[in-house]
Amino acid sequence: MERIADALERMSPVPLAAPDFAAADAFVWHVAPDRLEPVVTVNRVDVNLLVGIDRSRDTLLENTRQFARGFSANNALLWGARGMGKSSLVKAAHAAVVAEGYAVKIVEIQREDLPSVGRLLAHLRGTETRFLLFCDDLSFSHDDHHYKSLKAVLDGGIEGRPENVIFYATSNRRHLMPRDMIENERSSAINPSEAVEEKVSLSDRFGLWLGFHPCTQDEYLAMIRGYCAAHDVTIDDDTLYAEAIEWQATRGSRSGRVAWQYFTDLAGRQGVRL
Repeated sequence: MERIADALERMSPVPLAAPDFAAADAFVWHVAPDRLEPVVTVNRVDVNLLVGIDRSRDTLLENTRQFARGFSANNALLWGARGMGKSSLVKAAHAAVVAEGYAVKIVEIQREDLPSVGRLLAHLRGTETRFLLFCDDLSFSHDDHHYKSLKAVLDGGIEGRPENVIFYATSNRRHLMPRDMIENERSSAINPSEAVEEKVSLSDRFGLWLGFHPCTQDEYLAMIRGYCAAHDVTIDDDTLYAEAIEWQATRGSRSGRVAWQYFTDLAGRQGVRL
């Protein structure tokens, strides 16, 4: 009887209880059962520490402010090089707008939970609170059809996206699909152009595209200098240059993430808590 009751509960769960949105500025969406878990301490950096992405930073901040003020704003797709601050910028922009006095909540949803996004939006639709829906590392594989759940939510469907919800996503891929997936559709479909259009139409539903590209060596060093200044870590220029260049050489890449990893090591060696 207990197993039957559990199965019925999964098939027809009780309605999601409305959380206390005043309890936190950030929430994580979970399924089975559906619920919004508050996040008291968000893992993020100050927006002023994001070096080398000034244009993307300013554009996303202004878009978020427009939304927070109750005006129209675009869904945003942050795409490009890994480790260049896409996810950090979304969280930092939200924190900056909240610090300015706007009541905006950020809700993180995992890619694998996208089929439930309609249920989440139905829950958020009737509130006066404004929500920034955030999906990190959004991409789709050959046999993944989750993107179809998202297309109607972003732009389409009878109900459409609620006025009090905006959607931000990050991805290493501009069109969210592997290039070979698009090429395979082009080569095997009866109408190649229609097959490709169906695949890339999801990214077109993001009104704001922000590209992130590999940083220069000067930007890489400037990032580390910014972290040192923010956390009162002192190091002479010659030592910083030699160690930071060696660190990036051993990693085989240069990015904001690599800069932070070097700074974490530097702060630890100097006994500075982050």
